[in-house]
Amino acid sequence: MNGNPALRQRYEQVLGRLRQACESAGRAPDSVRLLAVSKAQPASQVLELAALGQRAFGENYLQEALDKIAACRDEWSAAAPGGPLAWHFIGPIQSNKTRPIAAHFDWVHSVEREKIAHRLSEQRPEGLGTLDVCLQVNVSGEASKSGAAPGETLALALAVAALPRLRLRGLMAIPEPTDDVNLQRARFAALRELHARVKAALDGEAARCFDTLSMGMSADLEAAVAEGATIVRIGSALFGERSMRSPLPASPLSSST
Repeated sequence: MNGNPALRQRYEQVLGRLRQACESAGRAPDSVRLLAVSKAQPASQVLELAALGQRAFGENYLQEALDKIAACRDEWSAAAPGGPLAWHFIGPIQSNKTRPIAAHFDWVHSVEREKIAHRLSEQRPEGLGTLDVCLQVNVSGEASKSGAAPGETLALALAVAALPRLRLRGLMAIPEPTDDVNLQRARFAALRELHARVKAALDGEAARCFDTLSMGMSADLEAAVAEGATIVRIGSALFGERSMRSPLPASPLSSST
């Protein structure tokens, strides 16, 4: 595989930002995991990052993701140092998407309805391990934004935590884009506080597993880390600005909602 110096440089810069953000927040560097958002990127870019040590990749568009997962599976050995690649679905979920998502992903960050959670639970193949899921919360209250309302999140969490073949891991949010660091932190703090309330309402193993705050992207990862993010979802800072939604052929399954 030919090296990509620009990708390596961006990867090292993002890791440096994460280390600095953790240091500034008084947190251990390994307390935040990097999810490389590889939507609209070819499998070759995923494999380049994997060779540099990245293992977790996030995808929004289903058919594109399925093609990429298959291509990477053909090229990347699960026995490679550092282990297999982990695939996270982070886009809106329509009912007709749940079966392939349940069968091909390790994590789902964007559960916002009990119906979708039930379908993922029922359709997760028995031969696979539990599917890790986060509930998407609309912390900024935007009418156009996906996610459960904060006031509905506890009831949704209790329902999802009871489903077989799913493991409720935490909460995810995509607040409105803003350069106002105080507003960034306020949105992330609201998700952190909601996470604490939900965790307190869960029992035993469900409470122990509820350990994830998926929040923060390229423009606001420092604010997210300061407010307790455990996964940051980084796309453009790693791969550069996208010139198009996807380099792969269109498919009915890959349409956004």
